Amino acid sequence: MALPVADLKKILVSGKIAEAKDLENFEKEAKEKKQNLADYLVAKQIVPEEKLFGLVSDFLQVPFVDLTEEKIPQEVLKIIPEPIARRHQVVAFRKKNNELDLAMTDPKDLQTTEFVKKKTGFIIKPFLASDAGMETALAQYHSNLKAEFEKILSSKKDEKLTGEAGGGETSELSKMAQEIPVVRVVDTLLEYAVFEGASDIHIEPQEKEVTVRYRIDGILHDVMTLPKLIQPALVARLKVLSNLKIDEHRLPQDGRFKIQTDQYNISFRVSTIPIFDGEKVVLRLLDESAKAVSFEELGFARSALAIIRRNLARPHGMTLITGPTGSGKSTTLYTVLSMLNTKGVNISTIEDPVEYRIEGVNQMQVNPKISLTFAMGLRALLRQDPNIIMIGEIRDRETAEEAVHAAMTGHIVLSTLHTNNAAGAVPRLLDIGVEPYLIASTLNTIVGQRLVRKVCQECKKAIKLDEKTVASLSQEFDLEHLLEIMKREEALPPKAKRITDLAFYEGSGCDKCNHTGYRGRMGIYEVLDNTEPIQKLVVSRATTSQIQAEAVSESMVLMWQDGFIKANQGLTTISEILRVTKE
Repeated sequence: MALPVADLKKILVSGKIAEAKDLENFEKEAKEKKQNLADYLVAKQIVPEEKLFGLVSDFLQVPFVDLTEEKIPQEVLKIIPEPIARRHQVVAFRKKNNELDLAMTDPKDLQTTEFVKKKTGFIIKPFLASDAGMETALAQYHSNLKAEFEKILSSKKDEKLTGEAGGGETSELSKMAQEIPVVRVVDTLLEYAVFEGASDIHIEPQEKEVTVRYRIDGILHDVMTLPKLIQPALVARLKVLSNLKIDEHRLPQDGRFKIQTDQYNISFRVSTIPIFDGEKVVLRLLDESAKAVSFEELGFARSALAIIRRNLARPHGMTLITGPTGSGKSTTLYTVLSMLNTKGVNISTIEDPVEYRIEGVNQMQVNPKISLTFAMGLRALLRQDPNIIMIGEIRDRETAEEAVHAAMTGHIVLSTLHTNNAAGAVPRLLDIGVEPYLIASTLNTIVGQRLVRKVCQECKKAIKLDEKTVASLSQEFDLEHLLEIMKREEALPPKAKRITDLAFYEGSGCDKCNHTGYRGRMGIYEVLDNTEPIQKLVVSRATTSQIQAEAVSESMVLMWQDGFIKANQGLTTISEILRVTKE
């Protein structure tokens, strides 16, 4: 039940089910058992489930429906796709003319109600449903879907998809990929992923089923379980869409396809790999209609913003964006490109793959099959009279040396490097084999970054750190130095003298953020300026810690410090900073 605890207590007291004092104790016991109060009261038989939902129904002025006994017609159930139904706990169970009866565990969720109304065109009548009833209704999706696929495959059971009949495996799988239920399932998976703002879709075969997970704001969420028997058809459909070899199951494959509607323009990057239980498919969603954002919108602030802008204004030299996979490096690079993209310059890129199209920029994609590597592509680009060159990633010595020489001969060079922090980029280039004097003379600036989830602005609440938490954090972070940094960055509240004086925030969970407490992502950064003292350290082949110590002495704000400042400003949480900065 999604009803706020305060409202539930009010209902139970007014209904003379329990005293307010007793409910406080019940709430504590429920928290200890990690249950919500309603489930705990029903489990302890303090209040019968029918009685409880009857009272809640009266309070909300919404009728109650018992879905445990409801046999929902398949055509009605299918009006709302299963992923949306599961995620938002909402099921269509009855339709009459242009009216749709909608069972919900939270009838006050107006956002979901409006979404269903817009998608279906029906007049929506909400009903309150119990958690048990909702699970019973949701289970009917699985049985219906399984029955559909069993029906499709029943006529082919003798062929067993091995090519023994019907023209071989390729034609058989191609035919299956065009079957209406397979098309419907794939379309549903893709549409829902776009609706939820997912960055990736993982389709993972298990021994007896197929699990579908979405990565939303950097975290994977289980959204659907499909019967194992549909796996060949599901994978075949995705291979058809992305122009991959349908009958190749032993080797990894990569492809892409695009979906354009009035609402969005999404490119899907598809990767398949063979695993023990079948083929795993991962789809990366790239929003090609997304507009370039500013440095401020990305999360750059004050000193970091000043350093990167000053260095990008220089006529030549190299800017590196560092961080692990999925830390938003490409987004930062494209933001830089968009800022530098004027009619007076020639911009060329070599990428793997081209993720976003930028008007006016010449974008080339590597192709190892024909030996078009980063290094080869870069040499070709240099003959095209570019002012600005963007290299998707520096992976080897040949590419690194070409990039350094390009920066030395009057070009602005932008690229990414996989390191844990900004200072680690220099030793990484040295390890690859680039001469230290070349790095020192061509490098302008290095940006280290991570992505953190933003705290939901609808349900965030302020908290203060207690002494025990401060002591624990102090083992990993220099909190006294943090206060000095915040003061220098003009981010320290006037009356704050100690870390315990600062307010931080966390999300309590609401409908807007799907009860996660987070909504959207932003970057935390550290920007290393290649000053003269840093250059001397580079030439002497200094270690990462030595370079970082010098940069900090020159006022570089570290990633975790930038994160704490943003947590104090109510943009993210301390737990997010801890999650992404642990090395």
